[in-house]
Amino acid sequence: MFQNLFIQNAFDPATRFYFFSIVLSVVISITLHELAHGWAAIRLGDLTPSRTGHMTGNPLVHMGPFSIAALMIAGIAWGQMPIDPTRLKGKYAEAWVAFAGPATNFMLSFAALTGLGLWLRFGGYNDTQVQHNAVNFLSTFGGINAVLGVFNLFPVPPLDGSHILANFNRKYAMFIGDPAHQGVMILAFIFMFSAASVIFQPVFRAASAYTHWIITVQF
Repeated sequence: MFQNLFIQNAFDPATRFYFFSIVLSVVISITLHELAHGWAAIRLGDLTPSRTGHMTGNPLVHMGPFSIAALMIAGIAWGQMPIDPTRLKGKYAEAWVAFAGPATNFMLSFAALTGLGLWLRFGGYNDTQVQHNAVNFLSTFGGINAVLGVFNLFPVPPLDGSHILANFNRKYAMFIGDPAHQGVMILAFIFMFSAASVIFQPVFRAASAYTHWIITVQF
């Protein structure tokens, strides 16, 4: 029944920890990503996130049960933060609000991978099961946040990159806002999503290389 679905990893003892590491990492990362959008919007004059009750750490508010179910079954998830661009103050306020999410993912990735590298270098790591799991989780969390940061910067709706580019380029804003172009945008997103595995491999390798650099660099 679950063949070739992400959830099958939950039933295999060899991949069960991997499954829950991915799920926990994605839920935490998307929640903080959306909260960053909300915090930036509030700072720039739009109180919609707080008025709608979205300034909370509850993942169900940001992702919804369907997104969480899709994550566990198929490994796909999304979140949302209600923003009213007309209430934002500043010429590039919408771009700042959009960028806040990916920036948070990059900071989380940096913190996790740096902490992991320093722990492996100075922490007296012993290959016990608990420490082995902790290392794998930090590596997974750091890699996933790097991927989420890069993925959301692609300038294709509904990703954050499209809002950033649209805020700086009026012609692009008019193009993606034209209902006649919605089909093209959907196809572009599907194509980009299909190519994600190829695009993200270099990101994961870069994250691993950064951790290795922290372990070996001469201070």
